[in-house]
Amino acid sequence: MEERVLGRTGRKVSAIGLGTWQLGSDWGDVGRSEALQVLDAAAASGVTFFDTADVYGDGRSEQIIGEWLAAHPNDGVMVATKMGRRVPQLPENYTLENFRGWLDRSRRNLGRDTLDLVQLHCPPTPVYSNDRVFDALDQLVEEGVVRNYGVSVETAQEALTAIARPGVASVQIIFNPFRLKPKDEVLPAAQAAGVGIIVRVPLASGLLSGKYSRDTRFSENDHRNYNRDGSAFDVGETFSGVNFERGLDAVSEFQELVPDGVTTAQAALAWILAQPGVTTVIPGARNTAQAQANAAAADAVGRLGPEFDDGVRRIYEKHFREAVHPRW
Repeated sequence: MEERVLGRTGRKVSAIGLGTWQLGSDWGDVGRSEALQVLDAAAASGVTFFDTADVYGDGRSEQIIGEWLAAHPNDGVMVATKMGRRVPQLPENYTLENFRGWLDRSRRNLGRDTLDLVQLHCPPTPVYSNDRVFDALDQLVEEGVVRNYGVSVETAQEALTAIARPGVASVQIIFNPFRLKPKDEVLPAAQAAGVGIIVRVPLASGLLSGKYSRDTRFSENDHRNYNRDGSAFDVGETFSGVNFERGLDAVSEFQELVPDGVTTAQAALAWILAQPGVTTVIPGARNTAQAQANAAAADAVGRLGPEFDDGVRRIYEKHFREAVHPRW
């Protein structure tokens, strides 16, 4: 597995990481034993970066990772968590006092005195321009509560504002063949500033797995069922904000670009990894087979030529630019 330096953390992480939203059972039920097996499979495949959040399963994802870390104390896995979504999304709630409470809970869940990387979890836009917020984060670094901090953003403009802050180590953003806007300015700006880019929703909530059809049904507690209209949180987090049916049409065209011996999902992940400025990609996995297949995508980067890149751009222009480019 290729490793890349995660921005201003100075630490190397695997090019393919693991997103653990699924392990909180927010995408349908995932048992504790199965969740631990997913972590085992990812680590055995060379994954050294786990991404979680304090709200994934109301802490369940963090707790499972904490249990895994306790059993594997010397595996060298870097864990990034996120904070900020446990309260109403008002800028005034992003305070040092709240940060301490949230991080104390995450430290207990993960079983770590100092957290590797803490990210603001898609906060309200004004937070990115609030010096007091980042002064508080700097203080927590000085106190040893966290080693590094970053942000998880919804929009390209939020990412650019964060990249300009000297203490921000990394930016997490949605980027995939159906959401290309970060290529325009965000990736070049991050690369120039030495800020790491963590790519989330790389498979457009599973659309780019190539396994869904118009007959696919998702469980009641799966956000791909209840958040298609953005009623629970930003709709960009569900299918990257693209229309599900339109997305299926685009996937059919995308699959025509995929070389033999590479799955649809692996091609999407490999294409993301090939973009300058990307540090790590964090697909989720509900089982060991998915974790292993995702990790293997790193080997497919060299199999995608310029024609593949041209095809991705053509599909985006045809199906998505008008709907998603101005919004995020």
